[in-house]
Amino acid sequence: MPGAVGGGRVGKDPLKTPAPVAGPAGRSGQGVGGGVLNVFSHGILILWAILVVLPLAWAVMTSFKSDSAIFASPWSLPDRLHFENWSRAWSQAHMGQYFANTLIVVACSLTGTLILGSMAAYVLARFEFPGRRFLYYLFVGGMSFPIMLALVPLFYVMNNASLVNTLHGLVLVYIAYSLPFTVFFLTAFFRTLPSSVAEAAFVDGASHTRTFFQIMLPMAKPGLISVGIFNFLGQWNQYMLPTVLNTQPEKKVLSQGLVELAVSQGYKGDWSGLFAGLVMAMLPVLAAYIIFQRQVVQGLTAGAVK
Repeated sequence: MPGAVGGGRVGKDPLKTPAPVAGPAGRSGQGVGGGVLNVFSHGILILWAILVVLPLAWAVMTSFKSDSAIFASPWSLPDRLHFENWSRAWSQAHMGQYFANTLIVVACSLTGTLILGSMAAYVLARFEFPGRRFLYYLFVGGMSFPIMLALVPLFYVMNNASLVNTLHGLVLVYIAYSLPFTVFFLTAFFRTLPSSVAEAAFVDGASHTRTFFQIMLPMAKPGLISVGIFNFLGQWNQYMLPTVLNTQPEKKVLSQGLVELAVSQGYKGDWSGLFAGLVMAMLPVLAAYIIFQRQVVQGLTAGAVK
């Protein structure tokens, strides 16, 4: 038979067409679907960015306008930059004092939260001891406890300890309020770090304290920055706790000052000064996130892939 000789084409049916190979044509269908999905996702992101950026830009623009211009043409640019709005909000509305109080409280509470939370998370992640799992779930349970239920007993405890209307009392409450999430976040992060580095440090004679502060804690820097940003946002914008525990005017924080400025205006108020104070409270949060946005993403994705 002619087809049985040479070329290795024995039994080949000439009527059968070769099976299609998944080449560029096969990938074109996926490319079209992926392109549509990319366009849709980018459109959603652009719409979300507009919804977020537009109110912020309008608040900044309004803080430099006069009261009459705000009501006459709220969407137009200011005729000139009214910096007196900022100075009036800073001095007459006592936003400068509120800003300083907030800065002191948040700086101290954030430092204490990161130190205590990282130490507790390191022990829960790296050491085996009786009751470890119970302590871990105790911290996790603290995240689900509503703060509204704790306000009344917390006030009496703070009042008996003479910590009401004090900045250091507010610092302690902020630390206790932020520890559950910090321990939960950092425990998972410390579990992703290699244990060989700590074992090498123990072989070289390093103590547990030195190993933690000089080796493991620097390795956990992305996680610390991420959880620090989240705690900074929560503590800077906290309103419920200082409203209950901090009622003296000279000890109020920024969120209380903004509410007091808005309520005290009534029907005839300083709207330009209110927007100036709002932007003052907003700028530190935006600056912190813009500066550390890359570290936040690294900390959130560090434990995703081992």
